Amino acid sequence: MNKTRYSFEGEETVISPQLVYYKEIIEDNIKKMITYAQGPQRLWPHVKTHKMADVIRLQMNYGIDRFKCATIAEAEMCGAAGAKKAALAYPLVGPNIPRFLTLAKIFPETEFFAVSDCTEQVKLAGAAAVKEHTEIQMLMDVDTGQHRTGVPMGQAAAAYKQWAQIPGICMRGLHCYDGHRHESNYEVRSREVAAVDKQIDQIKNDLAGSGMDCGIVILGGTPSFPCHQKLNRDYLSPGTCVIQDAGYQAAYPDLPFEPGAAVLTRVISIQGEDAFTLDMGTKAVASDPNPERAVLSGMEYAKTVLQNEEHWVVKIPAEHRENMPKVGDVMFAVPMHICPTSALYPSVPVIEKGKLSGWWEVTARNRKLSI
Repeated sequence: MNKTRYSFEGEETVISPQLVYYKEIIEDNIKKMITYAQGPQRLWPHVKTHKMADVIRLQMNYGIDRFKCATIAEAEMCGAAGAKKAALAYPLVGPNIPRFLTLAKIFPETEFFAVSDCTEQVKLAGAAAVKEHTEIQMLMDVDTGQHRTGVPMGQAAAAYKQWAQIPGICMRGLHCYDGHRHESNYEVRSREVAAVDKQIDQIKNDLAGSGMDCGIVILGGTPSFPCHQKLNRDYLSPGTCVIQDAGYQAAYPDLPFEPGAAVLTRVISIQGEDAFTLDMGTKAVASDPNPERAVLSGMEYAKTVLQNEEHWVVKIPAEHRENMPKVGDVMFAVPMHICPTSALYPSVPVIEKGKLSGWWEVTARNRKLSI
């Protein structure tokens, strides 16, 4: 990374700190994602990374027409953007059950899917659907080893058959996210993915042998989707790589995606010969990981001294002191974790051909839109 990669004409007019998106980099990431999947038809990407209708429409321009969501607001955003299918990959509980049912009424052209790992909650969802004279298309959330949500794989087939008998529920397949796949080495990661995919295939074969509909299987995240792609013909669900961040770029060197977002920040104070303060505190970038929450473009050797709500103090080694900036200088910091960083901003400026071309609203930043 270098500073000029993220600099743009008119940056002096942008109030800092401000997250900035780079359309050409994002489009290139989308193309790479499609290449890995061997076509857009296999992709079911997550929208929580950006929460933006404009990014959804950008992907749709490349033939991607189905998306995965974490909130009802994100699902509503997908429907409004014209997505063909939208899976709410988060347990359907409480008032989100009637909200989910409302989605299908408002956006009849979009096919919505819920996920669950709890029989009692599936029964509640089914009862609500029956009351509305409809049914919920359900994917079983399968625990592939992260132990966050999901039915244990050894219990999945039996529970799936039970759920298929619940009134108001139409079982359509499996949701198999493996967010614990953190192996930096591609070969090691691939071996771990292959072992899990073998178990998933066994579940699918069991269900098929019982005449169950299991036509939709959504697999993986950004680190693992290239591994899954080589093992089956199921749907692939990357997310972060559409925008990409410094964390994934460092952790998975086999993946060619480039960070398409950076926080524009300014130097507000010089602290001695080797440290300076930026106006980019913890309110401007995701709080995880810690302490390095971002990487300064062109100054990757800088290290965090401290970061408070509105201040970020960094120190540079003695051999780079000639690169000390001045108060007022613009710098660009690439977030280590882009997903929660995007949610901190109501809108972002978009850069095309080195110029600010407009602003994209972070559509589903809030938990509720209209539903």
